[in-house]
Amino acid sequence: MSPPAEGAVAPLKRMDGEPVFDAPWQASVMAMADTLVANDVVTPKAWSEALGAALKEAQAAGEPDNAETYYKAALRALERVVESHGGIPAAALNARRDAWERAYRATPHGEPVRLREE
Repeated sequence: MSPPAEGAVAPLKRMDGEPVFDAPWQASVMAMADTLVANDVVTPKAWSEALGAALKEAQAAGEPDNAETYYKAALRALERVVESHGGIPAAALNARRDAWERAYRATPHGEPVRLREE
């Protein structure tokens, strides 16, 4: 994949000049979604519909309209499209997420997190 054209990511800049992402996981979610679409695992329409549905759910639940809510919705949408289009069941995603959480909690600060096969 070639780098974006000069100014192509300008619409992603926040109005106040701050970075688009508050945390690395937010960038990772968007990069994974982009990769799935770019590699034809998920259609742009399917991604858009999943993200839109997750955002509507967040709004209906009374979550605040902010970047954190947006990226949490994007994560939920990503998990759903991976399950429905990528063939990875939700139970497998949940088990892997739990394994990562156990691994990072058990890892001393400054050390790399290593996920052990269970």
